Amino acid sequence: MDERQASLMTESFRRSGEYENPYQAPYEGARQHASSPASASPEASSPVSPVNPEWPPPPAHRPAAQAPVGPAAVWQTQAVGGAGDGDGGGGTAPLPPVAAEPTPPARRKRARGPFALLAAVAVVAAAIGGGTAYGIQELTGTNTVVSSSTTTSVVPTGKTGDVATIAATVSPSVVEVSATLSNGTSTGSGVIITGDGEIVTNNHVVSGANSIKVTTSDGTSYTAKVVGTDSKKDLALIKAVNASGLKPATLGNSDGVKVGDTVVAIGSPEGLTGTVTSGIVSALHRDVTVSTGENQGQQQGGGGGDWPFQFGGRQFNGDTGSSTTTYKALQTDASLNPGNSGGALIDAGGNIIGINSAMYSAAANSSSADAGSVGLGFAIPINTVKADLAALRAGGSTG
Repeated sequence: MDERQASLMTESFRRSGEYENPYQAPYEGARQHASSPASASPEASSPVSPVNPEWPPPPAHRPAAQAPVGPAAVWQTQAVGGAGDGDGGGGTAPLPPVAAEPTPPARRKRARGPFALLAAVAVVAAAIGGGTAYGIQELTGTNTVVSSSTTTSVVPTGKTGDVATIAATVSPSVVEVSATLSNGTSTGSGVIITGDGEIVTNNHVVSGANSIKVTTSDGTSYTAKVVGTDSKKDLALIKAVNASGLKPATLGNSDGVKVGDTVVAIGSPEGLTGTVTSGIVSALHRDVTVSTGENQGQQQGGGGGDWPFQFGGRQFNGDTGSSTTTYKALQTDASLNPGNSGGALIDAGGNIIGINSAMYSAAANSSSADAGSVGLGFAIPINTVKADLAALRAGGSTG
């Protein structure tokens, strides 16, 4: 074959559309949209017809990937008809993003900790009454006065009003007070109000004392000192030296006391420590007049322990003198004798409602038939004591 024949053959092939470079044909081999119909590759069929010129041209660049909406976006590469350009061909079409599963709301936790614990303690304390106050005092190491309303029962449930139970419960909180005077001795009683030995008694029991000794119900003795006195109310606060772990009494609410209420008296009449008597509240708001002289205690020092007072315009147990004061008292028919002064008057629930202060006993020169208690005793209301405690702790007053 000469050169002329070869040239004519090549030209013939070109007229039939078969170019050496297939990309020189219009639109041939270009990437198409995903919607373009699939066609065979150049090797699959010959000759290849040019792309329909009415079809829109393909985009110049690949579509931009959409930002994922959920935790992840799924993409799928789909082969598209038409000749490839050497990079695998085809278009990229995004599938709808997978919706993220909603996060369930966080479960709200119940409040725990000190507030819940305190609420639980308050409920238990309310359920078991005044005895809890003493327990809390011992646990916390505080020496605050234990106080309650008259509706609180210190004695066990079901034993309210039982004299034996009241005596067993409260007796450890009552002491005998022995004072040495310049002209003799004075014997009375006192009520423990704090675990470290603060004791309430009558002023006339310790007035003018050179030394004081207190003895608890278990026979333990302590030296005591005067903290403060108030002769106008016949009250004194003394402190047992180096005492600890004593059982304080629960101070009730004397404003809730009614005539006819059952009461128990505990004291040391005639030196008989821990004597228990019982009775009722005979009257309220009785005006009792006592001496405010500096020698209050010395008046009973040599005369068998009788403490003079006035009631109803009459004098009992001797002369009160010219310097006197009057206070409102609870009247009781519980047997009180010399030595009960400063002791406890207790309600049916075991709460202290008064400090025994004055009682009538027959004169020393009377016949034996008239001697002893005649059912006329008086006690300083415990609310008066509570109102005076701060002043007594600060030293009190003497007139």
